[in-house]
Amino acid sequence: MPIAYITHHSCSLHVMGAHHPEQPARLHAINDRLIASGLDMVLLHHDAPAATHEQLLRVHDEQYVRHVFDSAPREGQVWLDGDTAMGPQTLEAALHAAGGSVHAVDMVMTGQANQAFCAVRPPGHHAERARAMGFCFFNNVAVGAAHAMDEYGLERVAIVDFDVHHGNGTENIFTGDERVLFCSTFQHPFYPHSGYDSTAPNIVNCPLPSRADGAAFREAVEAHWLPALERFAPQLVMISAGFDGHREDDMANLRLMEFDYAWVTRRLCDIADRHANARVVSTLEGGYSLEALARSVNVHIKSFLGEHA
Repeated sequence: MPIAYITHHSCSLHVMGAHHPEQPARLHAINDRLIASGLDMVLLHHDAPAATHEQLLRVHDEQYVRHVFDSAPREGQVWLDGDTAMGPQTLEAALHAAGGSVHAVDMVMTGQANQAFCAVRPPGHHAERARAMGFCFFNNVAVGAAHAMDEYGLERVAIVDFDVHHGNGTENIFTGDERVLFCSTFQHPFYPHSGYDSTAPNIVNCPLPSRADGAAFREAVEAHWLPALERFAPQLVMISAGFDGHREDDMANLRLMEFDYAWVTRRLCDIADRHANARVVSTLEGGYSLEALARSVNVHIKSFLGEHA
């Protein structure tokens, strides 16, 4: 069954400044790499629809959603926090980024694909129920997970986040929700300075020290994520796929490589094969070294096919 590749042209129009690391060139680099590798030819390409208000309100407060809409400028920029700005095209991009996750869920739940990758921006995992931060406006993966539970009646959805930054927004939205298991690795201490002291039973956080390498990452996944995922037996596996833990990415100080992302992707596919009818939805989060990002996304998607880097 083909892998769905979901994106939208508006996601390349959102700009937060000429030197901002979360830039349109990220999507261009991914697309160029997929074409060069030939992987582009085996993907099922779909445009991401815009998320509806109803879909956003499943995970965000109504007043916050209204604030984002009202803040959208016709020209110039409006900063919602110190590193998160809206331009004239931002709102459309953010709606399609969240809608991409919804569409991906629809595709895997209706049997049109086993796996889906959403090449979208702005990212989402820092967006809390009522707060934009960390380049994020709407929590894309959370919108998709809520859609899966409300529209398809799923009782167990796993969200796995290997971005170098803790997915504070996803944790904020789903803490205490027994229908969702949230597993995360992240550099600590580091932005957003959260997650290291979480106690909710549905949260499995694995802080990693600066300069931790693939061996340390794999040890954390094998010791904590995989046993929790097996016990949870998810009906759908969702991935917040951030690649800024790569050793070439100077946003942070982890030392992961492409083969580490391939390895963890295969382990998550194994979980999905056993418990979720192979259903996996992955959504782009971070990754700011363009070359490393492009290579990492390529092996991530390739691993859905059962191939390694």
